[in-house]
Amino acid sequence: MSELTPVQDKEQVSLCHAVGRVLAEDIRAPFAVPHFPKSAMDGYAVRSAEVQGAAPEQPVRLRVTGEILAGDEPAPVQPEGTAIRIMTGAAVPEGYDAVVKQEDTDYGETEVTVYRGVSAYTNYCRVGEDMEKDSVVLTAGQRIGRVEAGILASLGISQVTVVRPVRAVILSTGSELCDPVSPEQPEADQGRKTQEAESSSAAACAPPAGKIYSSIAATIIAGLPEAGFSVESRIIPDETDQILQAVEQALETADVVITTGGVSVGKRDLLPEVLERIGAKQIFARVDVQPGTPTIGSVKDGKAILSLSGNPYAALVNFDLYFWDMAAKLTGCRAYLPVWEEAVLVSEYPKKNQHRRLVRARVSQGQVTLPAKSHAASVLSNLMDCNCYLDLPAGQQVSVGDRVRILRMPGC
Repeated sequence: MSELTPVQDKEQVSLCHAVGRVLAEDIRAPFAVPHFPKSAMDGYAVRSAEVQGAAPEQPVRLRVTGEILAGDEPAPVQPEGTAIRIMTGAAVPEGYDAVVKQEDTDYGETEVTVYRGVSAYTNYCRVGEDMEKDSVVLTAGQRIGRVEAGILASLGISQVTVVRPVRAVILSTGSELCDPVSPEQPEADQGRKTQEAESSSAAACAPPAGKIYSSIAATIIAGLPEAGFSVESRIIPDETDQILQAVEQALETADVVITTGGVSVGKRDLLPEVLERIGAKQIFARVDVQPGTPTIGSVKDGKAILSLSGNPYAALVNFDLYFWDMAAKLTGCRAYLPVWEEAVLVSEYPKKNQHRRLVRARVSQGQVTLPAKSHAASVLSNLMDCNCYLDLPAGQQVSVGDRVRILRMPGC
């Protein structure tokens, strides 16, 4: 990862568009939150020393000097031996250091009887209890989620400086691929399509014989915009010069170029030659991981090139294995790092693999099951019941009850 050049560009966005983005600078609290002492309960603001011994058999009575609602101007200092009716969120007048819950009183309007004493700062939010003035509350490299957005809003910050979105370009190589958005379809199929019922499943039809719809790019793209990245996708036929030109064009604007297909040793597996011709530095290739052993990781002028298998599951699992580490490096945000956990295997997996294998699985309450019947690299549909990958070391057989290592699928 040291060969990658982190994204340096910054931009300002409004708070309503900041969720999912990565902060480019530290955020300091311009004032304390709360910036005035406020009540955490509906009740009566009091001096704790005056009600300390209050009990049902020995209540304390105080004169009520008024009422304060949330949003009211702070009241002036009140005399000793008094209380003031106060609502949650209202400013506690100077001199009072606690709030008695209304349930522990007789709800008096001109005089209140207190049946339970309180210590100092009970039901009382001190100045700076949430955030102290000038303290660093969010740091550069932190991804903005709902909590971070709430913190920014509580500080009155409507514009934030964030890292420019990582730009990814996905190049799906393969002369057999059709774009599902504008597929090449026979005229007969096109005519039939207009006569079918107007449902998505009825409107779709098979591509020409020998062709398949490109599914890998759609699978990968689905998680990138919500992660704060921009993404483009193209289909490139199995022609060396066209693939080379597409990769070079993508590198002009992208931070990461992702290719699918053409990485093995077949007659039309052209990516190794293309990567060599453009002068990309190979970081890894043919790693001992199944599926997706042919996956190649390269760097060209500080930009990542991740070349994945043309099999849907193999491409997805290796994308998750490598891409999110790259994303963390490029953005300086550790929230993108893959999440590894341990859990207990409760499904049988009798096979002993010669290579490290990542198996589609599901984890819930610390237990791992294998809901899929097929583990073929070309099968995608049985991933719908899965939320993690079971990471099995080479040569190791596992049994029910064993603690195993899993990789969480992003967003699951």
